[in-house]
Amino acid sequence: MNNVNLILFPPLAIPHNKVVYTGKKPITESHGQEGHVVEAMMGINLYVSFPLTILIIYCVSYVVQKSQVPIIYYTNLLITNVIQICMMTMWVTRVESIITVIIYYCVMMANLYFRMCIALERYFSIMHPLLDCLGNTKSSVLVCVLVWAFCCVSVPLAMVLQEFQQLIFYAILPAPLFIFCSAQTCGALPVVTSMPTEEKKRSLGTLTLLFFNYFLGTLPTTLLHITFTQSYISWIFFLLVPFVELILFFFILYACVWCVDSTASDEEVDDECESC
Repeated sequence: MNNVNLILFPPLAIPHNKVVYTGKKPITESHGQEGHVVEAMMGINLYVSFPLTILIIYCVSYVVQKSQVPIIYYTNLLITNVIQICMMTMWVTRVESIITVIIYYCVMMANLYFRMCIALERYFSIMHPLLDCLGNTKSSVLVCVLVWAFCCVSVPLAMVLQEFQQLIFYAILPAPLFIFCSAQTCGALPVVTSMPTEEKKRSLGTLTLLFFNYFLGTLPTTLLHITFTQSYISWIFFLLVPFVELILFFFILYACVWCVDSTASDEEVDDECESC
């Protein structure tokens, strides 16, 4: 597999006969001005997204100890971002191999499906609050293990067998789910009375961000592979996905702080009742 197919590296979708992984030159070296733009986007991921991601992992781990907000999916999503950025760094520094490409695609697919899990978790918390199947800790851990197992087995197998249409199918599969969850949630939020207003805003913001992140960053790049069309704007959006996903964690931190404040208020009320 010395010549890696175009589908293996979506951010640099150049015609198939021009993409060759030699291990001697950086991926962006022969792609002209557009290649430098892509390399600059990788630099943003390395010098901005990477340290911010590490910082947010620490903050979420610290704050969540005082709240009941489930962050297992969010933490795994951050981990996939860290690994993706590390793979991009290796490409920029002229370290290229089929192993790094396989790892990149595994974590990229896992990233996509963890986003899908987050959307489902928000959907069930609003539409079916009694069904805590995705918010429960044990269930969340099991789902995360299944996602990692699926991606680490199916993606390398599809690449080794050169079944690249399967990768496209895996990337398009979450599209109906994102549409369904966003549409159903937006329609149901005004009539939901059992959920606080702040929680409604957080859920709506989370689903909206996931929706646009997928349909602006992931899906266009996938469709370009099907039509063999070049558009560096879509690849720039694709490379900005790790940075955009950092916004998602402000919703999580906000929910954690709100949960802690609510718990503290309830405890104060209980103390006052006991004193009376």
